Amino acid sequence: FLGLIEPNELPDEFRSAVKGIKMNGPCAKVNLVLAEEPKVQGMPPDADPAQRSLFTLVPSLEFAERCYDIAKFGEIPEDLWVDCVVASNVDHTLAPQGRHIMTCFVQYVPYFLRSGTWDENRELLGDRVIKKIAEYAPNVPGAVIARQVLTPLDLERVYGLTEGNIFHGDLTLEQLFFMRPIPGWSQYRTPIAGLYLCGAGAHPGGGVTGAPGHNAAFQVLRDLRKNRSSSTSKTEHKETT
Repeated sequence: FLGLIEPNELPDEFRSAVKGIKMNGPCAKVNLVLAEEPKVQGMPPDADPAQRSLFTLVPSLEFAERCYDIAKFGEIPEDLWVDCVVASNVDHTLAPQGRHIMTCFVQYVPYFLRSGTWDENRELLGDRVIKKIAEYAPNVPGAVIARQVLTPLDLERVYGLTEGNIFHGDLTLEQLFFMRPIPGWSQYRTPIAGLYLCGAGAHPGGGVTGAPGHNAAFQVLRDLRKNRSSSTSKTEHKETT
């Protein structure tokens, strides 16, 4: 709404509300090409490929809260929350035989840094992610063939994720249910006729559920039926008169 649509196309109060959407939960990603599969400590020896393809490195709620607290003051946490996905364990077409790819989702990191820029701190973030993974999968640092670090700023630049927020707005109480994305506009419609919201910024939020798109599609169908019914009624009235 703030970057693709001309200001005069939207009511002032709508634009003002959109500007107020909170984006305090930015994230980052680190993509790795590995010479071997991560050997995660504690993983059952008989674990199947699907089970070995996903592990989360966040030991406690207190740990998660500490990451958030550090990030909200513009610092990159030394000890990071990392979700790891080894997709090549279940899709062997993604990497040559014996090699693997691993995507690391990092939460939380700041969008606005207290000092320096993200372009200056990109590789520092990558190093800290590798260090965290090494605590649980010690073979990973020596297995890295290549890596790509995507900071919150990169996610905004490349994918259009405002402030690197994958949920298109924090999933906090004041931005849920009938208040998502903003109060008064929770039915997937927008002030522009024919333009609907179907992404993570709409109810019920992100998480790759498909639910926002499902709900938006049904809203479109309801509006089409309503418009068709209204058009038919007008035609019948005109013919009668």
